[in-house]
Amino acid sequence: MSEIIIRAATSLDLPIITAIYRHHVLHGTGTFETQAPDEAEMARRWEEVQSRKLPWLVALRGQEVVGYAYANWFRAREAYRFTVEDSIYVAPDGLGQGVGGRLLDALIEACTGSGARQMLAVIGDSENAGSIGVHRSRGFADLGRMPAVGWKFDRWLDVVLMQRALGAGAATVPA
Repeated sequence: MSEIIIRAATSLDLPIITAIYRHHVLHGTGTFETQAPDEAEMARRWEEVQSRKLPWLVALRGQEVVGYAYANWFRAREAYRFTVEDSIYVAPDGLGQGVGGRLLDALIEACTGSGARQMLAVIGDSENAGSIGVHRSRGFADLGRMPAVGWKFDRWLDVVLMQRALGAGAATVPA
């Protein structure tokens, strides 16, 4: 396997980002969306993250995008402004090869640098062992499980909540 490089996503990456996400919407339970958004909608989402000065990253193997990750506000209310939620999606042929972990490491670093103090993982499907494991291995603590809050592929799905402090976390007043 060639080396994985992480860099900031650009608008040129949006077609492959859209394709990767489409696969997860149509075949996976890591997202509870049931209709795959088109490239214009993914561009709108990317621009929203950019406008908030938060990271949207891609993982490259050679010249090929094999995954992406971004952080966005956990909630829109001002009191949540130092708390972000992560999202990580890996192309089907890149799963189980450390791509998600590399993306999460870079996302944690970028969010810490941006002044965020807490990162939340809202993981679709409590059977998503890969996502739960990569978050645990990066210091995320289990907060709980919300049973049967999603309905996809004719079955009820749980959501797992996890959290990790960034930088000084809650130990100091934010800048």
